[in-house]
Amino acid sequence: MNKEVELLAPAGDLEKLKFACIYGADAVYIGGQIFGLRASARNFSFEDMEEGIKFAHERGKKVYVTLNIIPHNEDLNELPGYLEKLNELDVDAIILSDPGTLMYVKEYAPNLEIHLSTQANNTNYMSAKFWYKQGVKRIVLARELSFEEIREIRKNTPKDLQLEGFIHGAMCISYSGRCLLSNYMANRDSNRGECAHPCRWNYYLVEEQRPGEYIPVIEDEKGTYFFNSKDLCMINHIPELINSGIYSFKIEGRMKSIYYVANTVRVYRKAIDEYLKSPESFKFNSEWIEELSKVSHRKFTTGFYLNKPTEDDQLYTTSSYIRKYDFIGIVLEYDEKTGIAIVEQRNRMFKGDDIEIIGPNYKGFSQVITKMYNDKGKEIDVAPHAQQKIKILMDKPVEKYYILRRKREEN
Repeated sequence: MNKEVELLAPAGDLEKLKFACIYGADAVYIGGQIFGLRASARNFSFEDMEEGIKFAHERGKKVYVTLNIIPHNEDLNELPGYLEKLNELDVDAIILSDPGTLMYVKEYAPNLEIHLSTQANNTNYMSAKFWYKQGVKRIVLARELSFEEIREIRKNTPKDLQLEGFIHGAMCISYSGRCLLSNYMANRDSNRGECAHPCRWNYYLVEEQRPGEYIPVIEDEKGTYFFNSKDLCMINHIPELINSGIYSFKIEGRMKSIYYVANTVRVYRKAIDEYLKSPESFKFNSEWIEELSKVSHRKFTTGFYLNKPTEDDQLYTTSSYIRKYDFIGIVLEYDEKTGIAIVEQRNRMFKGDDIEIIGPNYKGFSQVITKMYNDKGKEIDVAPHAQQKIKILMDKPVEKYYILRRKREEN
């Protein structure tokens, strides 16, 4: 059993990095403004990277930078200068998938630790050994592996080669994320960070000899979503994950919200810590899956870990997310004497709302908003403006970075 594991969180921007660290991640992975696979995320300027790395390192956390596009010739022109800058910033590791990129790293940033992206689709121990000999410190395993295969890879690879696996988040329909569908359908190359997610679009089936005759694969007047995967969720299988030999537990979601990052991290942090504290007496808490269901998600699957996915691991009727709760605010400050918190609004809230407050210590509480004031101290009944600073009377003490949420009315 691993006595120590790493909880690795996504951070699409500087604010998400801070929340991931505060809510219990051991490390975060981020993208610069080039060479990452999430071009539509806000991503990090060099100035943001510097601030984020300082914030993380002060708290004993690590920062990994993605360089995992599959580059074309023109992509290589900016790479040497970019690597030299990363080398100066005290980045803990870079994540890459391309052998040419690895060669550039060795030449222009030889001190940087190298992690191999899941895009390289590493599915066996001989491949892992090959990359290890090239200087790779960690393998981000292909998502198409079972626990049995992972244990075999761990058994047959050097002990100081770390293994990383995805444990939560959106699943890509293509093998290890190597998708050509977006390039073909939308002229946006998913392997260069521009995926249009056509796997989430709705489709009809057309038989070759019957052009123009559109057949719904499942009887539905809206079509069907036969490429559309459920979301990965392994909260029920923490013991198996730890005992498989995986060192780093990776959450997907650099495009997701602060609330998604914070809440997902705090739940997995709690479950992992509970197991490591006492493996013999560990019991799964059904509250953990309930908490994960309170962020935007699709129905859950265990992916390839337990068995090969079947038709039950796809969603055929909708590509929409399940949204049970609204993320409505972030605590910026709290005055213990008055019990008043300064909150930055992230969704419209009203006096009389029944809300929940969560923090990094896992346990939260519920209350009704009884008093709410604007920044001039005038009592108000509604906070309608995006990122409006308001004051709320709290029933219990809170701290900076606490999150406010409210159950959606339709639920």
